[in-house]
Amino acid sequence: MKTTPSSLRAPLVALALTALTGCAVPGSHIDGERDASVNAPLSELEVQMVTPELITSLKSDAAPSRTNVELEAAIRDYEYRVGPGDVLNVTVWDHPELTIPAGSYRSAQDAGNWVHSDGTIFYPYIGSVKVTGLSVTEIRKIIAGKLSKYIEDPQVDVSVAAFRSQRIYVTGEVGLPGQQPITNVPLTLLDAVNAAKGLAQDADWQHVVLTRNGQDTPVSLRGLFEKGDLSQNHLLQHNDVIHVPRNDYQKVFVLGEVNEPKPVMIQRAGMSLTEALAEVGGINEGNADAQGVFVVRANGPESEHFASVYQIDLSDARSYVFADQFSLQARDLVYVTTQPLGRWNRVLGQLMPTITAIYQTTRSISDINDLQ
Repeated sequence: MKTTPSSLRAPLVALALTALTGCAVPGSHIDGERDASVNAPLSELEVQMVTPELITSLKSDAAPSRTNVELEAAIRDYEYRVGPGDVLNVTVWDHPELTIPAGSYRSAQDAGNWVHSDGTIFYPYIGSVKVTGLSVTEIRKIIAGKLSKYIEDPQVDVSVAAFRSQRIYVTGEVGLPGQQPITNVPLTLLDAVNAAKGLAQDADWQHVVLTRNGQDTPVSLRGLFEKGDLSQNHLLQHNDVIHVPRNDYQKVFVLGEVNEPKPVMIQRAGMSLTEALAEVGGINEGNADAQGVFVVRANGPESEHFASVYQIDLSDARSYVFADQFSLQARDLVYVTTQPLGRWNRVLGQLMPTITAIYQTTRSISDINDLQ
């Protein structure tokens, strides 16, 4: 099932945030009690207190370190296949007349046998030889077999002097975007990113895209670099495109009773709830209710809940330890309630019509995507 595109989900979540910021109900204090009048609609949301157990459970959902048996096998069995534009060097030992001398002013590329657009090279005595799609080992056997009519037991060596037929492209937020040749050395996605001078400062390394034959494959370089998830690495093929996007989408929104409400960019190393609050100058001590710090996280359309709501009580100094271990995700909404404020359940009850509408819209978009 396809997930809702980020370009559509962001406005939907923003709409919920707008409703959230406009639904503060004065007159009472958050005490954790449930208002019976809103128990039914709250079943559409998943509200959890931030505890050590919850933090452990969320971390267990992260991508583990994994091997990549398929990649290892593909690298082990890899053979470069010659294509049009490549330049071959063919040497017949003890027969210098069949080897074009490079000389002091000619490079191996200039002196070699160019693979023409029809996939052939020309070689003395034997004429045109079809070489496209073949390995150098296969080409050597073909040339040796044809020369054996003229030379007894010819000793032939074939190598690629210039790799020009196949390439991949690295675009986006890397140090040196552009094309890279595919050679007789297996080229993986990780190799290509490193050859492109690594990631730029504004790179989003969690949402890299590998495009092959019109199909997009999401790649998390964070999982590959930090977690050792080798399943994120791929052996590259001709015309593959690796795109590293900007991290503009990688932000959280901190609103409510904080000193400087604003979006906060998630750094490459990630961001905890404590760090996000510090970025906005902390909570407003005069107006905020430290018991009412909430993180609203949109769920995918496959979830039975539109959003997960996490509550943490920062009136207890020990909770700052939990907050520092609670990792935020892109597009999370951090909201600090005011004091006095109506019971959080009443606020959620007022939000439910908007949240339900957004949830149904998200599901509808997902259904449309699945039909396409």
